[in-house]
Amino acid sequence: MPQTDIDPHKPIKVDKKTKKKKSDAKVGYLLVAPALLLILAISIWPVIQSFYFSLFDLRLNDPTKSSIHLDYQLDMDRYLQNYPFLIGAIDSEISKGNAADELGEIKTTLEELDGRIQEKPKAAENYDLINEKLDNFENIPEELKYVEIEKGVAEEFTTSVKDINSELKSINSAGELDQGDKIVGLASSLNDIVVEPNFIGFEHYKDNFSDTRMWKALWNTGVFTFISVLAELILGLAIALLINKAFIGRGLIRASILIPWAVPTAVAALMWKFLYDGQNGIVAKLFADVGLVEKMTVLLTTDTGAMFSVIFADVWKTTPYMALLILAGLQTIPSSLYEAASIDGANKWKQFLTVTLPLLKTSILVALLFRTLDAFRVFDLIYVLTGGGPANSTETISILAYKVMFSQTNFGEGSALSVIVFLCVAIISAIFIKLLGSELIKDGSGK
Repeated sequence: MPQTDIDPHKPIKVDKKTKKKKSDAKVGYLLVAPALLLILAISIWPVIQSFYFSLFDLRLNDPTKSSIHLDYQLDMDRYLQNYPFLIGAIDSEISKGNAADELGEIKTTLEELDGRIQEKPKAAENYDLINEKLDNFENIPEELKYVEIEKGVAEEFTTSVKDINSELKSINSAGELDQGDKIVGLASSLNDIVVEPNFIGFEHYKDNFSDTRMWKALWNTGVFTFISVLAELILGLAIALLINKAFIGRGLIRASILIPWAVPTAVAALMWKFLYDGQNGIVAKLFADVGLVEKMTVLLTTDTGAMFSVIFADVWKTTPYMALLILAGLQTIPSSLYEAASIDGANKWKQFLTVTLPLLKTSILVALLFRTLDAFRVFDLIYVLTGGGPANSTETISILAYKVMFSQTNFGEGSALSVIVFLCVAIISAIFIKLLGSELIKDGSGK
């Protein structure tokens, strides 16, 4: 056995500095925790809410699906506006001896269904309240209109009403009723009174992931993001290197370069829409004269032209932002490093590759993170400039989610698309943060 100088019975002394570091770390976490909780509450809560809505077939243009229903419900307002009159009309026909046997059976079925509906105390209470308000020609409050009923009652009601409608139509076709059309109309109004639960689980996600339009929108988003961010990185790096040098009027040049970024996106998009106009657009005329496009109308009326137009407009607007972020990184590089490299015989290009780029890596990653996330979520620029057209060729995932949610008022599917956008952004963020973390660790270790 190897001998050791450590006495197993002697307590090990913990370094005071280690204790202090742990204590400081705990205090730091406690100070940061409230801010983190607030950030999580503000950023995650809308996503949780969107995910919850995406589990329902929620459509504002459909009264039966305009709110979330986890149980079977009955539209008591519509029911009581038709049921009493239907019973009254049937009684009138029976008293005249018109199809008395058939109508008697129908009336018995309807009364039994009416009794089943009133089995629950809450339903019976709303039943009486709505009847009273209808008799007094009062408006029915929204909270009274729908009452919860059992699944068995709902299914029995739906099936029975369909059978009754079919039978009444047959009796009316035979000409046995004096008020046949009225009775058939009242009976038909009992259809779709039962509101089924609109919980559909992950159906929206299943439909979206099998929808070519969504994949097309994701492809458009990816193409727009990759090309625009790459172009902005190259141009932004060149501009940052230029304005980082000392020359007369550098302050004015820096301020003027930031003007495109300062212009509101919607205003910039509208401006570029006029510049791209196929008849009077200056930029369209210039591109046609130079030979970049075949004719002026190509820019906003073809798939390739429209995508080029939105990318060009985005590069014009956000390249200054990229240049500003990279410039901040350039300012942190000591000039002594360039002097040392120059003494070692490195030319400007060699200095750029061996000094500038390695030390700019973290700043470039931060700039790419911000711009990639911003470009992937692009909405206002494309919405104002092309509206996602022509033929959805510039429709991004954000624009698709907006159209589904607000134009089609399909909040369930729109919420599912919003969650998909969040997942894509989260994946992109995780990749960049992983890269940033490794770079910071390298910098911290001095390697």
